[in-house]
Formats: sequence, C-alpha cells, structure tokens
Amino acid sequence: MNNQIFSLQPFVSTESSANLQIAGNISRNINQLSISYTLTGDLKEIVLAKPARPSRKHQLWENTCFEFFLGIKNSQQYWEFNLSPAGHWNVYRFDGYRQGMREETALTILPFNVENNPDKLVLTLSLDLDQMISSEQIIEVGITTVVKNRDGGVTYWALTHRGAEADFHLRDSFILEL
Repeated sequence: MNNQIFSLQPFVSTESSANLQIAGNISRNINQLSISYTLTGDLKEIVLAKPARPSRKHQLWENTCFEFFLGIKNSQQYWEFNLSPAGHWNVYRFDGYRQGMREETALTILPFNVENNPDKLVLTLSLDLDQMISSEQIIEVGITTVVKNRDGGVTYWALTHRGAEADFHLRDSFILEL
C-alpha cells in the first residue's frame, strides 16, 4: 500500500480572509484509491453549498470544490475528479492538456462522505480504479481545491503551482506517484 500525507498551498496571487488550511492523505492499495481532505479555519467566511442529494453535476469548480487529478505515468491521458461539499460530483477524462474533455462514463456514482463542523470540514472518498486504470499502471496525482469566499473572492489551492496562473491541469503539478 502506498499512503501519502499532503498539505495544499494557495496560489500566491489569491488571498483568503478565512485563515484556512487544507491537508489530508491519499493512498492506493492495489487499485483501491482513498483520499481524505480536511479543511480547517474560519469556515463561516467561505461559501459552502447546502447538502443535497448526491448527483453528477457540471462546473462544480465555480464554487468551493475539492478536486484531484489522476494521470497514467508516461501518458498524456488524465482524469479530473470534482467533489462538492454538497454531495455533487463529476469526473472528466482528457486525452491531453485540456484536450478532449468528456465525462468519464465508466463511473456512474462517486460515493463520498462529508463531515461539516463549525471549524472543520472533512471529505473522504474511496474509489475502485479498475474500470479506468489497471493496477499495474503507476498513476501521477495532483490534489487541488477551489475555495469561494463570502466576499466573492476565490482561492486556488494545490500541492504545487507550476504556472504563472493557477492551472490545475498542468501535468508538472501531478507530483505524487501511487
């Protein structure tokens, strides 16, 4: 089993008045992927959608959204996973950098849990990758989060920011290997 702890950093040109921290862990056991995010700080200063019946939904990144990207090592192909604290989700498959975006139809449900407290939000997901990636393939991972503040500002968080602008799709930022 490969287990790694992470801490996300905000993009330098974005500011948050909520004194936030985003940390967690990700692991892969054969082809079972588990990821857990913990968002702490002044959560009343950020926009969190109200819990809803889980469903596939587009453009979740326009609001507070936990994301991660999986790429197969030595391949341009990758997936973008979007998880809303409200329970909505989506997964997109790309042929290359921002090319060929389409919903990943191999996944029809993405069950994850959200625990929301006044000063801490925890989101956890466990996912079988067998329908998308073989267990022998090494995956490269980028872990990210978009946080929408009540004042209308947006902050972009990632393991690393490799571009002049916040761009979660840059393959250079998929820095964890599982």
